[in-house]
Amino acid sequence: MPFGASRKDGGINFALFSEHATGVTLCLFLPNSETPFTEIPLDPKINRTGWVWHILLKDLPSEELEYGYRVSGSNKDPENAFDPEKIVIDPYARGLSLGKEWGSKRVRAEKYPPRGRVILDAPFDWEDTKPPGLVPEKLVIYEMHVRGFTCDPSSGSKAPGTFQGIVEKIPYLKSLGINAIELMPIFEFDECENKHVNPKTDEQLKNMWGYSTINFFTPMNRYSQSSSWSGAMNEFRNMVKQMHKNGIEVYLDVVYNHTAEGNKEGPFLSFKGVDNRVYYMIDPQGNYLDFSGTGNTINANHPVVTQFILDSLRYWVSEMRVDGFRFDLASCLTRDPKGAPLQHPPVIEAMSNDPILADVKLIAEAWDAGGLYQVGNFPEKGRWCEWNGRYRDVVRKFIKGTDDQSGEFAQVLSGSQELYGNGSRPYHSINFVTAHDGYTLYDLVSYQEKHNVENGENNQDGSNQNDSWNCGSEGPTEDPQIHELRERQMRNLHTALMVAIGTPMILMGDEYCHTKNGNNNTYCQDNALNYFLWNKLEERKDFARFHRLMIKFRFENPPLLREEFLTDKDIIWHGHLPEKVNWSGDNRFVAYTLNDEVNGQPLYIAFNAQATPAEIHLPPPPEGKMWYRIVDTSLKSPEDFCEEPKALPPLGDRYMLTDHASLIAKAL
Repeated sequence: MPFGASRKDGGINFALFSEHATGVTLCLFLPNSETPFTEIPLDPKINRTGWVWHILLKDLPSEELEYGYRVSGSNKDPENAFDPEKIVIDPYARGLSLGKEWGSKRVRAEKYPPRGRVILDAPFDWEDTKPPGLVPEKLVIYEMHVRGFTCDPSSGSKAPGTFQGIVEKIPYLKSLGINAIELMPIFEFDECENKHVNPKTDEQLKNMWGYSTINFFTPMNRYSQSSSWSGAMNEFRNMVKQMHKNGIEVYLDVVYNHTAEGNKEGPFLSFKGVDNRVYYMIDPQGNYLDFSGTGNTINANHPVVTQFILDSLRYWVSEMRVDGFRFDLASCLTRDPKGAPLQHPPVIEAMSNDPILADVKLIAEAWDAGGLYQVGNFPEKGRWCEWNGRYRDVVRKFIKGTDDQSGEFAQVLSGSQELYGNGSRPYHSINFVTAHDGYTLYDLVSYQEKHNVENGENNQDGSNQNDSWNCGSEGPTEDPQIHELRERQMRNLHTALMVAIGTPMILMGDEYCHTKNGNNNTYCQDNALNYFLWNKLEERKDFARFHRLMIKFRFENPPLLREEFLTDKDIIWHGHLPEKVNWSGDNRFVAYTLNDEVNGQPLYIAFNAQATPAEIHLPPPPEGKMWYRIVDTSLKSPEDFCEEPKALPPLGDRYMLTDHASLIAKAL
């Protein structure tokens, strides 16, 4: 111990777990060589302790070595998949031999398969920088893609598409007002694994998003500009350090539910050859159980695999200093080796109670592709946050004017207490309207149907249920009334996100109305559909201003930053008349007052999703105060958000709010 390659007794110790192997050979390479300079068969009588194969080597020609294993065993049992002809990656490798050139197809090159790198020391000066340690009720999360954020030439980045490129844009992130970034997968993956071709351009498509992990300890080399032995590791750490210096936390979107090896027809890279039946859920016939929708499912609740996941997470916290994790298809991690849901999954309990992970945020995507939906019921309540898919669906439906939504809209605005009130807090709900999956904010109000033909799958991929409304015309239009309505709807959706109790998450590019042309599954598009287009910030500066000011407004108003659920003293619901609430099925108007015990400046918030204007009778303001308008989403910039509300006359006791619009007033 430990697993992997480590310095020990004046040499390098190599340790590999494999319960079912009958033979293991360590293969050592000089950097960038095609063949090993030595292969060392491990003697099971000397170099095996229990199920751990190990050897201590001294006097090696260099500490910068690449390595892999040939693992042999009986394949009479269909659950095994040993192939000693192939050299497999150590699951605990701290680096991979994959190059820095995006799209090089190195992973699939048979003559030069990926190998682990021996990385014993990677010194890094953290300069006494401490993690921000932000309280969860005061977070605004920004979901982003490392390559996509600065890859477009409009970014002007000196290191486009890299961790360093993100560092260059820290001033922008601060100006936006967010205080946490959630990076889509940054563990090594094969961007060239996609077999589809864009039917419009004949271009070979990529795996842009990276939900296809090869190794769980290694940052993506293609996301680094450094060419040094441990360059990607240190460039990532520098990004974290610079974020922390600026008060921004860093979360990783991690994929412990499956790997890049797919099903029986998938590539043979690591886990299959090390111990297939331990690392994966396998049926007695040797078929992979697939609850991830990708061909395989990691056997997360096997004790050895649970420890492997824990070791990986600990590494990213202790060595790389990340502040949290969002777990892709986290419900996969709650299944037993046969796929049945567990009430107390060992891996979830281990993560929840691990001392090294005690201060990090744990966020579950609380469903999987096998139909297990656990939003509001993910194990270890009170420790885990969840992507609140119900919030997304309800807000989309109400804002576009769907019947029977006003009561549920009120529930999600006030913290989804019916989901999280038993053991959790409001901030355990990660509220979002858009994410990498599905439509962008602009496409949500511009497209009724998905337009995914360019993904090369005959428009069969991506969700058919988007709860979108094109406002009267599909896609681009010259109609000024439709343009105006779409602008209002985007402002309404962003307003609903910023005033809702819980933790808001926004999607990269929504601040300037980024469009993917109606494609709701751009996982394969290495182009402007997934790139942040920096020139659009100026083109759409009015919406970008509103977007930024709403984030600022959230931080400045204590009633929106709640640690506890609302009580009857904190909120008063209204209809068109004060305290005259209408929860009927055809009601599309929701209004309420949020009281402010800190500053004595309550907020009046109203959403009119009707197709007709609403005459609002405002409730009486506190004694000595008047209602002043902050937001009216029907007005054009800069009137849509009033930065100096007292520069305008106070509101009277009535207000006419146009159709599909929102109002925020503050008692001053």
